[in-house]
Amino acid sequence: MKIALRSGCGTAAPGNAVSMSSSVRRSAIVFAVVALVVAGLAAAESFRSGRDLDEQFPSAALAGPAHALVVLPPGYSTSGLRYPVVYFLHGLPAGPSAYRASGWLERALEQAGPAILVEPQGAKSGDTDPEYLDWGAGRNWETYVTVELPRYIDRHFRTIANRRGRAIVGLSAGGYGAAALGLGHLDLFSVVESWSGYFHPTDPTGAKPLAAAPAANVHNLIGRLRKSQRMWPTFFAFYVGRGDARFRAENLQLHRELVAAHVPHVFELYEGGHRTSVWEAHAPGWLALALDRLEHPQHVA
Repeated sequence: MKIALRSGCGTAAPGNAVSMSSSVRRSAIVFAVVALVVAGLAAAESFRSGRDLDEQFPSAALAGPAHALVVLPPGYSTSGLRYPVVYFLHGLPAGPSAYRASGWLERALEQAGPAILVEPQGAKSGDTDPEYLDWGAGRNWETYVTVELPRYIDRHFRTIANRRGRAIVGLSAGGYGAAALGLGHLDLFSVVESWSGYFHPTDPTGAKPLAAAPAANVHNLIGRLRKSQRMWPTFFAFYVGRGDARFRAENLQLHRELVAAHVPHVFELYEGGHRTSVWEAHAPGWLALALDRLEHPQHVA
């Protein structure tokens, strides 16, 4: 295509016409690309600002800023409902941004039902394997997860702000954290699930026990769980892969101890090892188990 440019009575030379045509095409292409990029960024920002939020707030327990990924259910902005909350603890050791690395979990929760998903930061630089326990000044991860974080979430989002509206779930070291913190704080959580977890604090290899308070050992909490069922009925469920050589034996041990103590629970052995593929395959079903036992979304009083 040629573009003729008039200047008085003259006509642009053919060479200049071709040059101007190429320039216009390049400008049009650049404009189109920029428009698409801007539109994409705007859409992504709209999604993040609406449903997928990286929350940061000052934590006395961690002596600095703490993060949590908050994923809101579809329709949250217009429903006017209060929602149950699933607190999900990631595996360890990990870096400070590991809480953002589980998109598959968000998709699984959408399949399971409407709820708010909260994925707290479980490690920071120089403290990569704290096991979700309190260790002293600046390292009080249990206090962060069980006190500071629920208080912040309940103040800033429409939650069902009692134990009947809260589940704590985790995988691997997060499964240990969910069991230890959930059964140690029965007044806060009514659903506790451990996926391929273990039940006493360990070093990063998962093989060496760590010195910690007796309450950090889930085996020591069975009596409390049994006695509290009338006051704080709790759904406790856990699973492990048949090929999980590190943690299968302890899961079986805890199952036998709970049976002997007549404590209601759900335990499953699945094919597979200590792998994300196992967790992804069973996440929708196990999140549905949790939501079935929590209060359903309800209108704000």
